[in-house]
Amino acid sequence: MTRWLLAGGLIMTLFNAAVAAAGGHATGFLDRTLTRDGQVHRYQVFVPADFTPDRDWPVILFLHGSGERGDDGMRQTQVGLPSAIRWSRERFAAIVVMPQLPAGCTWTGDMADMAMATLEAAVAEFHGDADRLYLTGLSLGGYGTWLLATEHPGKFAAIAPVCGGVVPPPGGTTSVVQLPATVGLADPYAETARLVGATPTWIFHGADDTVIPPSESRRMAEALKAAGNEARFIEFPGVGHGAWDPAYGSAELWVWMFAQAR
Repeated sequence: MTRWLLAGGLIMTLFNAAVAAAGGHATGFLDRTLTRDGQVHRYQVFVPADFTPDRDWPVILFLHGSGERGDDGMRQTQVGLPSAIRWSRERFAAIVVMPQLPAGCTWTGDMADMAMATLEAAVAEFHGDADRLYLTGLSLGGYGTWLLATEHPGKFAAIAPVCGGVVPPPGGTTSVVQLPATVGLADPYAETARLVGATPTWIFHGADDTVIPPSESRRMAEALKAAGNEARFIEFPGVGHGAWDPAYGSAELWVWMFAQAR
């Protein structure tokens, strides 16, 4: 019993030290909740170890994929960007917001609004810089990235969709839906590019992806460039649907992203 009490005391001492070092703010991966229309949404916020409220911080909104949906507020922190943060925390001098979709939902409608509400809550709580808000997501979250970028033009200083798209693949996954603003249009990619406008964009996809075809990202890169956006596009040879590992593991992505400002 004494050993457990001592261990608990050590943990609390370390926690209190981390809070004190951050000027009274806890750091690391923090649990948060948001209540909308009577529904509680659990999400996480990453706060860097050197956080101080004495300056404004860049903020990244991360949208997870279909496999991380749920209501535990934790599953979305296991894949993609959150995993990259754990491997290389020194790259992320930023607040990172990680909302979670309920089972069966997509990043559209009320759930898109929920994601934006978690972003605004984190900006308010952690001194977020309104001119350095960034958006990224993988797979289902890649579709969500395109959607939020079109629904909030000019909001984000940069976006990075990973293995996402605009139109669901024929005969493929049913967990993604077409961007609502493009339904019924002859060229949904051109319309998406028009709405994204000049927002700096870096697109990632695996060349061997059999879940979301890389043609989705290719067509968006082409449409953006045709519209005058100097979009970057990397297609990883030999990589399937898990393009998020090489994408988020790239130091160059984060140097580029944090250099962007509205």
